[in-house]
Amino acid sequence: MNNILVSLKKFITNKNVVTVLGVIVILGLLYWGYNSTIETQVKPVRLPVASQTIQPRTLITDDLITYIEVPSVSVTSNVVRSSTLIVGKYTDVNTVIPQGSMFYSNVLIEEDELPDSAFAAVKDGERPYNLDVDVNSTYGNSIFPGNVIDVYMKAVDENGLIMVGRLLAKVEVLAVKDGSGNNVFEDSSTNRTPAILMFGVPEDVFVLLKKTEYLTSGGVELFPVPYGGTVPIEGDLTVDREELVDFIESNTVNFSDSTNDPSGIIPGEETGVE
Repeated sequence: MNNILVSLKKFITNKNVVTVLGVIVILGLLYWGYNSTIETQVKPVRLPVASQTIQPRTLITDDLITYIEVPSVSVTSNVVRSSTLIVGKYTDVNTVIPQGSMFYSNVLIEEDELPDSAFAAVKDGERPYNLDVDVNSTYGNSIFPGNVIDVYMKAVDENGLIMVGRLLAKVEVLAVKDGSGNNVFEDSSTNRTPAILMFGVPEDVFVLLKKTEYLTSGGVELFPVPYGGTVPIEGDLTVDREELVDFIESNTVNFSDSTNDPSGIIPGEETGVE
């Protein structure tokens, strides 16, 4: 018995034996850790996904959610894993969730967080202006947010001649909206008719544009033209911006004390424009 114990002690204290045993233990731990990691990553996880394509500004309801199982490794940290964190939220502006897509936390917002991205894009020192348009004046609804346009003006002078000229140059379109104020290109599932082009302008230009709204009965019309494009309306006279501004100013007057008109502008009585 003593011989066996002595032999075992010599075996255990042998450096070579200890090294081999240590290597075996380390390899065993590495193998176990590797297999555990792989099993964790490929283990299926049940996740909510869109049951159909969901358009921007849409309230998420139960019928818009279905479930699939995916490997854990494919689930990133911003994926929403529970439908209770999805139902009742809205899809963010300009965000379309395709059918079968996971829900991501950065595209889901509360109702009171829904912004009008066009207003957010108005630069400091500018005011948003809404230019009345229709399908024809937007070239078959082919003017999009982000496009750069010129704003032209048509008017009838005191001699009855039609004059046409560029009033504003290189204006960036911030939004295209229909008559109800909905963004025309926001929802790809509906056909919306353009009624307004929104863009930002300095205060003095905003006032000038508001003045033109009082002159529509006098033949004044503003219309968009893609920047550098061909003007679709011909007139008897082609005039520059200065002449257009003079025409507007001479046919309207400022009345800053007016309580009925927040723009402080009334038609110029001397011209007979109503």
